[in-house]
Amino acid sequence: MSVQKKKIARRRVHGVFLLNKPLEISSNAALQKVRWLFRAEKAGHTGALDPLATGLLPICLGEATKFSHYLLESEKRYQTTLKLGETTTTGDVEGEILKTRAVPQLTEENIEHVLAKFRGHTQQIPPMYSALKQQGRPLYELARQGITVERMPRPIFIAHLTLMHWTTDSITLDVVCSKGTYIRVLGEDIGEALGCGAHLSALHRIATGHFNLIPEYTIEYLESLTEQQRDELLLPAFEAVSYLPKVQVPEGRASYFCNGLESNIEAAEAEKVLVFDGDHCLGLAQITDKKRLVPKRVLNLYK
Repeated sequence: MSVQKKKIARRRVHGVFLLNKPLEISSNAALQKVRWLFRAEKAGHTGALDPLATGLLPICLGEATKFSHYLLESEKRYQTTLKLGETTTTGDVEGEILKTRAVPQLTEENIEHVLAKFRGHTQQIPPMYSALKQQGRPLYELARQGITVERMPRPIFIAHLTLMHWTTDSITLDVVCSKGTYIRVLGEDIGEALGCGAHLSALHRIATGHFNLIPEYTIEYLESLTEQQRDELLLPAFEAVSYLPKVQVPEGRASYFCNGLESNIEAAEAEKVLVFDGDHCLGLAQITDKKRLVPKRVLNLYK
C-alpha cells in the first residue's frame, strides 16, 4: 500500500531571497527547495547557474516575480578559475577532455597582456552546450548527439577583468560582464590566447545587478530557521527595481492605479518610476511626455 505524501499548504509570501547556491545542484532544484521552505505559491529565479557554479542566485517569491526579468538584463560579477592546458567538450570540468597542451611559463605581465584583449566591447560565439535554441531545439540537445551547428557571434561587454592569482597551470579571475556573456567561452578564449587552451574548474557568482552575495544565506541556513525568521530575510518585492525614482500616487487614485488605470501626474520628466501610496509600493509605472502615469507592473501585496 503506497503512502501519500502530505501536501504542503502554500501561502502568499512576497520578496527576494539572495540564495548562495551550492555546488552540484541545478538552479531549478535550488529554486524549488527555497519555494518549499517558504511555502510560497509562486517563485522564480533571475538567471540560472550551472550545477558546477556556486554563489548568488536571487530567488523571487510571489509578486517579486513580476520584476525578475530586470535582473536577467543586469550586469553580473563572477570569480572563476581556469584549468590551463586542457580543453573539454563543455568548456568546464563536466566535459570530456578534447586536447592536452603544454602550459607556457606564466608571468603577471604576459597574463595581463592577454586579459587586456578581452576587456570592453567584444564579440562572443555562444557554446554548443547552452540553452539557446536552433529551430526550436536547445543547442545542448544537439551537442549531446554530436551535432555542431553554426552560431553567430553576439556582442558582450566585459567591464572588469582582473587577475586574482595564478599557479603553474591555473589562473583565477574576477569578472564583471554584461548579460549574455558565457564565462565558459571567455575562459576557453583566454586559454587559446595564452597558447595552451583552458576550461573552467570553478565558477562563483558574487553579484547580480545591485545585489551582492551574502555567504551565510545557504539552503542549510534556511532550514535551521523558523518560518517567521525566514520571512525576515526577504527583501521587498520591488527590490529588483529599487534604483528607480519613486513617486507618490496622485491623491485618491491608488485604487485606480491598482486596477491598471492611468492618472494625471505632476512630474519633472517622462520616465519609469516606482509608485507608492504612503509607505506601500503599488508597482511600476511609466510617466509619459503628456504627464500621464501609466501602470506597467501592479503589485497585489495587500489583498
